[in-house]
Amino acid sequence: MSSSKHIAVIGAGPSGLMAAEVLAAGGAAVTVYDAMPSVARKFLMAGRGGLNLTHSEELAAFLSRYRDATDWLAPSIQAFSPQQLRDWCEALGQPTFVGSSGRVFPVAMKASPLLRAWLRRLDAQGVRVELRHRWTGWDDRGHLIFATPDGPHTVAADATVLALGGTSWPRLGSDGGWVPILAAKGVAITPLRPANCGFTVGWSDIFRDRFEGQPLKSIALSFRGRSVRGEAVITRDGIEGGAVYALSAELREAIALHGEAVLHIALRPDVETADLIKKLSVPRGKQSFSNVLRKTLQLSPVAIGLLQEVAKTQGLSLSSLSPDWLAALINAVPIRLTGTAGLARAISSAGGIAQSELDEKYMLQRLPGVFAAGEMLDWEAPTGGYLLQASFATGVAAGKGALRWLKL
Repeated sequence: MSSSKHIAVIGAGPSGLMAAEVLAAGGAAVTVYDAMPSVARKFLMAGRGGLNLTHSEELAAFLSRYRDATDWLAPSIQAFSPQQLRDWCEALGQPTFVGSSGRVFPVAMKASPLLRAWLRRLDAQGVRVELRHRWTGWDDRGHLIFATPDGPHTVAADATVLALGGTSWPRLGSDGGWVPILAAKGVAITPLRPANCGFTVGWSDIFRDRFEGQPLKSIALSFRGRSVRGEAVITRDGIEGGAVYALSAELREAIALHGEAVLHIALRPDVETADLIKKLSVPRGKQSFSNVLRKTLQLSPVAIGLLQEVAKTQGLSLSSLSPDWLAALINAVPIRLTGTAGLARAISSAGGIAQSELDEKYMLQRLPGVFAAGEMLDWEAPTGGYLLQASFATGVAAGKGALRWLKL
């Protein structure tokens, strides 16, 4: 049975909906507000290619993915662990499985079946959802103010959970509109920046027009001693993809400090340099040089084009390079990154409410009774299930924190 305590949850993504579930289960009357016409739009978008909920790796390794925020996020993730997230999905009728990479997906793969089951549960708990309600702050009485199609609407809440997301994919709802509202209250906010993002490269027109959208497969990317296996995709303005995202934090920071970063790509990472030299030293006869690279080294057209692009920027002809030089270049192609792709295309964002602003209940110390969760907070993580896991877990933590604060 719900109490007389009314809690407003602002933001109907994974963090907000999870906080709402915890609050309703704890006896609070809960209303979820969202600016969009429907809930969880980014969550649904994430599930289009297969909803990667979490990861199956050992917990200590899992927690290390959060870099500087590991110690901060560890208690919430330990309290709502990857296995608990899987059990929660199972209870909603959506069993999960571990893919070959260790990533965890629902058997249905998509987000929509899970979301539908979740919304049915929330409805049964008595959780109300108010859409097209854009939060604009507080009035002089401390009531929440929302802009709605019918004009301003105020709400008196005994506690509030903010789960408004970061600033990636703003067209889906997370546009960072909360930043000036909280900053005006003195809340310290680390600037929001792209995470798990692509980077800009000054491709030539010829390379850009021919290879835009082409994947580089089975490569290794290296930066400052760290190497990542995977794939990347050539974009019109640069490069993106899973392997790039895995290095995006370090690359972004280097560009911020130095104005550029040089990423190295190994096109044949499983072939030793000596073997490459040997294959490149065989007389090619009447074969064109591109055919030699394609047939002898199994390089794709886009990989060959990348080699030609880099050689050209250095004033060199690829076919004039010695086997030693070319072998070294093939497994260390230098790509000069000049900037990050915009937040509109980033998978997630870095920055947000500083850890120092929150207590152990995820309550803003400057605003008693106001809690925050999810990508609003100053943490970042790679793709692979880590983003959603922390979003769910901090939603649980903020919900439990609000219940404790209200003594429910």
